[in-house]
Amino acid sequence: MKRFTPVLVLATALGAPVAAQAQAQAPQAPYMIAETGQRFAGLQAAVAAIGDRRGTIMIAPGLYRDCAVQTQGDVAFLATVAGQVTFDGAICEGKAALVVRGRSARVEGIIFQNQRVGEGNGAGIRLEHGNLIVRQAWFRDSEEGILSADDPAGSVLIERSTFAGLGRCDRGLSCAHGIYIGDYGSVTVRNTRFEAGRGGHYLKSRAARIEVTDCSFDDSAGRASNYMIDLSIGATGLIRGNWFVGGPDKENRTTFISNAPEGHAHNADGLTIDGNVARLVPSAKYTTAFFVDWSGDAVKLGQNVIGAGIRRFEKR
Repeated sequence: MKRFTPVLVLATALGAPVAAQAQAQAPQAPYMIAETGQRFAGLQAAVAAIGDRRGTIMIAPGLYRDCAVQTQGDVAFLATVAGQVTFDGAICEGKAALVVRGRSARVEGIIFQNQRVGEGNGAGIRLEHGNLIVRQAWFRDSEEGILSADDPAGSVLIERSTFAGLGRCDRGLSCAHGIYIGDYGSVTVRNTRFEAGRGGHYLKSRAARIEVTDCSFDDSAGRASNYMIDLSIGATGLIRGNWFVGGPDKENRTTFISNAPEGHAHNADGLTIDGNVARLVPSAKYTTAFFVDWSGDAVKLGQNVIGAGIRRFEKR
């Protein structure tokens, strides 16, 4: 009579390291809270774990059809490898990939693409309250890059980022823009590129104070675009060291930079615009103005390099 016990023992002995090896090779959950080492399969679960505290969510490289809503706390969303984390298409609350309304949010190294909603203003980030910092991020091929509500006590800082293929002004809906910041305390945009707009403005702000420095606004491949910078209800601050290139296909060709075209809620005294370069591409068969002011405030329009076909200033 055959005895099978040795075979069973052998199988058990071999099975243990195989199981351990399989467990070791299993992929880890992609969202990790840096302060605690906790890992989560979904972004919303990681945000919930931070709650009303301060925390950093490290995101592994990958393409994610995921989104999250931050309602409290101070949360940082960081790619472990900049440019290798992409949020593609997923929308929370019918608004954006990230909906943030806590005390503060920070976003670094992440790509946002293909955000669209029925209302025509799908965004990579919807800011509803608190401070926001965005660094080395990419927003592309969506209706809006960043869209905010009003928070006069809040601030927005955007650095070293790219906004491409954004905006729309069709279907009888309110226009969408590359960046649209509501009535915030301040907006600062540095070393950032805007290109290939698809309608609306490249940068629209209703904030009381604006700083746009060392950026490029390349409208050469734009389609049905509008202003480069729109300070909708007036603003003070600084616009310096930027390059502006007007393209041939614009819905509104009247100006590059506007101040207070929708009202005069904020005083623009001291708004300084200097050290910029503005050109039209050769195929742009129209004339325009570099800066148009509706406020009548004491704006300081300094030395700027203005190309052919562009009037330096207009008062309206």
